[in-house]
Amino acid sequence: MARGARETGVRNEPIVILVVEDDQSIQSVIEEALSDGGFEVAIAATGEEAVTLLQNRQDEYRALVTDINLTGRFNGWEVAKRAREMHPQMPIIYITGAAADQWASNGVPDSILLNKPFAPAQIATAVAQLLNQAPPAAQQ
Repeated sequence: MARGARETGVRNEPIVILVVEDDQSIQSVIEEALSDGGFEVAIAATGEEAVTLLQNRQDEYRALVTDINLTGRFNGWEVAKRAREMHPQMPIIYITGAAADQWASNGVPDSILLNKPFAPAQIATAVAQLLNQAPPAAQQ
């Protein structure tokens, strides 16, 4: 699941990005793009799985990339809200093919939304942009 590792300047630990996507072909594209960008990737296929990973490994993930329309009980809006409850500064990148018009009312503050189809490099750029904006305490 994980390839590549971008090292932080503080503790030489990889920057792990949690990706929530139920379409395997899109999972692969995102994983490759983030790996090429120097990040380590963890994949969750459902919102419920993502929330469980976030709860059980609270300090492992540095950003969340989530599709909005997911199979299961939690959609991407809910996953991002729960992630921010646990980690108020966590960078959130939403990806969607059909729900962009709902971002203003459902998206968490200081997030980025990418419409499908997108260029794979846009994912790594969006993650890096939000990580660079995070306050120093969140960049430990």
